[in-house]
Amino acid sequence: MGTNKRPATEAEARALASAFRLRILRACLERALTNKEIAQRLGANPATTLHHVRTLVATGFLVAQEARRGTRGAREVPYRATGKSWELNVHESGVAGGSRAMLDAFLTEASLVNLDEAMLARLGLRLTEAEYAEFGKRIRELLEEFKQRERSPQGRPYSVFLAVHHDVSRD
Repeated sequence: MGTNKRPATEAEARALASAFRLRILRACLERALTNKEIAQRLGANPATTLHHVRTLVATGFLVAQEARRGTRGAREVPYRATGKSWELNVHESGVAGGSRAMLDAFLTEASLVNLDEAMLARLGLRLTEAEYAEFGKRIRELLEEFKQRERSPQGRPYSVFLAVHHDVSRD
């Protein structure tokens, strides 16, 4: 599906070519978390997490919030996702691994939930190039519409993963 998004720089595309970094961005989407909180939430080592957090900060995907004092008086810096990844086209960057990272992040996140409660659908289509372009445009418009909506504080968080691919089993 084509896009009108800005092409990602090589550094931006490399930053997003990690399933773990994509999961960090999702964790920090609506509220700022410290490195320790991110590591706990994702079941990771804080030192490893900090390396990834620094990469995301350096490329503008995370932004540090005002430092605060932790429970033992230690200085803590919470980080919040900027939403920048939604504005980029990483597929034309020449950096491999972005699509695989998205799939791996989804598979990890999906393994943590009850899929019987998820909204799942599969559909086989046969489309011309023009129909494929129209389909992609309409999906992007729908996703953008929901992204722009005011977030409901009492709403339950949901994630969307969509894959449209050539079905080689039906050629």
